[in-house]
Amino acid sequence: MALVRRAVITGLAAALLAGCGTGTGGAGSSPPPAPAASPSATATPTDRSPHGVLLSAKLQMDTARRARFSYQLGAQSATGMLFWAPKTVLVLNRLGVAEQLIVLDTTAYLGGDQAAAARLGGRHWEKFTTAPGADGRREIPYSALVDRLSPMVALTAAASAPDPVLVGEQKDTEGTLKHYRVTLSAEAYAAAQTQLSPARRTALGAALGPGPVVLDLLLNDKDQLTEVHRSGPGPSGGANDTVRYSEFGGPLSVQAPADEDTVDVGTKGLPPLNP
Repeated sequence: MALVRRAVITGLAAALLAGCGTGTGGAGSSPPPAPAASPSATATPTDRSPHGVLLSAKLQMDTARRARFSYQLGAQSATGMLFWAPKTVLVLNRLGVAEQLIVLDTTAYLGGDQAAAARLGGRHWEKFTTAPGADGRREIPYSALVDRLSPMVALTAAASAPDPVLVGEQKDTEGTLKHYRVTLSAEAYAAAQTQLSPARRTALGAALGPGPVVLDLLLNDKDQLTEVHRSGPGPSGGANDTVRYSEFGGPLSVQAPADEDTVDVGTKGLPPLNP
């Protein structure tokens, strides 16, 4: 028993000595090295820096998947619904134009008015599909318009900008909105859209023009994008777009027109959306 007791005491003493040799604050001890500081902190959706808030807004809109919108794109005004995930769906009603546009992924329907019925022998809709590209995939009809309307495209560009700033706050009927602003080149705006095909990125960059693009974004208290204003030189002297969003993730639904009320024109070129 005496031998066992001595062994236990010896073990405890050794453990105490070892602890003193490696502890922090003991005589002759060296503190552990401090972790190296990161040269540049990475923004996350949980911090409240301008970058972090824009990432949070992108996450919020990605979760919402759909919203109602109203817009002023140049001289054209319209209202409608946009679904940006999991498939692209667009319903567009242009101010002063009876004709309606419905886009369901790779199919577009144009018409719905009496002028279309007179032109189509009683049916109200023309059905268009896009031709397959070099990779065999079909693009979204009117994708250039979809990309100008999509909050995900605007927020992807904004989150990629190096120096977003919080301009201030604005009062709205639903509360206080935070106003953020970013400035970036059209090339950088388009290049940030890695979720888009190369053809769509090229078309987006061409539509925005060569000069700087200024994005003003209004976010509500849930970091949802309620309005985006985009200004820049554009190909004809000045892009000046405003899109407003509401009913995020609401019970919105869209149905294709009935087959018996449509004329399928296949991959015939999409007609322009005149004001």
